[in-house]
Amino acid sequence: MSGTRHRPRPAGIAFLHRLAPRTLRGRLSLVALTTATLLMLVLTVAFNAVAGHRLQHQADDELRTRAAAVATTIDTSGTTVRVLETSHDELLDTNVWIYAEGRLLEAPPNAGRLTHVADALARHGGQRCVTADVDGPLRLCSQPVSRGKNETTVVTALDLSPYRSSADTLLLGSLALDVVMLACTYALTRLAVGRALRPVRTMTDQATQWSAVASEERFASMRHPAELARLGTSLDAILDRIRTLLRHERQLTGELSHELRTPLSRIIAELDWWQTRPRTEDQTRSTHKVIAEAAESMRTICDTLLDDARGGTLTAPGTAEVLPTLQLLAEALDTPGHLTVTIDGPHLEAGVPPAHLERIISPLLTNACRYARSNIVVRAYHAPDGVCIDVIDDGPGVPPPFAGQLFAPGHRADPGDGHGGAGLGLPLARRLARSADGEVTYDPGHTPGTRFVVSLPAG
Repeated sequence: MSGTRHRPRPAGIAFLHRLAPRTLRGRLSLVALTTATLLMLVLTVAFNAVAGHRLQHQADDELRTRAAAVATTIDTSGTTVRVLETSHDELLDTNVWIYAEGRLLEAPPNAGRLTHVADALARHGGQRCVTADVDGPLRLCSQPVSRGKNETTVVTALDLSPYRSSADTLLLGSLALDVVMLACTYALTRLAVGRALRPVRTMTDQATQWSAVASEERFASMRHPAELARLGTSLDAILDRIRTLLRHERQLTGELSHELRTPLSRIIAELDWWQTRPRTEDQTRSTHKVIAEAAESMRTICDTLLDDARGGTLTAPGTAEVLPTLQLLAEALDTPGHLTVTIDGPHLEAGVPPAHLERIISPLLTNACRYARSNIVVRAYHAPDGVCIDVIDDGPGVPPPFAGQLFAPGHRADPGDGHGGAGLGLPLARRLARSADGEVTYDPGHTPGTRFVVSLPAG
């Protein structure tokens, strides 16, 4: 059995994953805080290293200055080295060792173990400095005196406790500053990200409101940053597709309701008539036949409209004989006796399935029966590019101002004319004809009455 098996995460990673912020604002703030922490750590280490080096350099400078001052009290002009006595001599003798030819001439009282460190510096010779921890941190430097023939070395020592205290103070101060800076960084990042994401929250609230009231507003019409402007354009495209789908869904629902009304009325009428009085067996069979034909017509209507809604174009047109289809429609619609059907040739065929042809002609014929005064003519004939079917009535016609909206869904010339209808029949007829590479047009020059022309490919 093949497939991808997901390995469980280690416990530590899973724990960190659970601790990670759930919001984008929190995650960005955490990233900024982590980056700032690393940067502050590097800067703090570098700053304290430089400060420590600087403090040590200051201590060495002070030791060399003291050694130079002590060197002025040493007389090397004779055969022996002598240390001259001066005023404030006790200040110069504090933590000072004087060596001549490697021999200790003078040392501070109670120097103890520190003298061993001074001896080692004197033996090495030259100018050197070391740090020793003898009863506290001390810095010792050796300074050779090159006057005369005798080799003389001065070693001075300095307590580093004040310098260490200054370094510790700098470290604590820098750490405290780091904490303050990190807190400010986190707070300012959350504030900045919150302000940056505020348009997103506004767009979310607007989208919720627009979906509730079916508004036609768009995000692109508002001022947003460049990134959010692109997001708004994408959201507008999605909203347009959604509204288009909803419009098609409402249109399909309305068309199904419109087309199913006639066969459903026949079923209801037959049932009412059958229940009003006893019926013979032949009449009952006739009623059952009418109901079955109406139910089959409803199923055909549903299949036709759903197929058209799914495909948009008629991929396998088929053919339909025009005369039988027109006769079947005349019987199903209970058209008056003054309906005239004429056909050019005994076997005129259209390049659409019979059910498709019925759904194209049915709304036109229904409107003609609804508004005709005395006469309806349905004429089918050959055309250079296929088959044409004229549906003509002698009714009041279409008002000229309404001619431009004749095929718009949901529009009627006079909603209060006493006739039922939702204004969906003519748009449905045109859409189905176009799906078969045909057309339904209105002839405004025909008077009196109304003339519609259906053009379809030949079978």
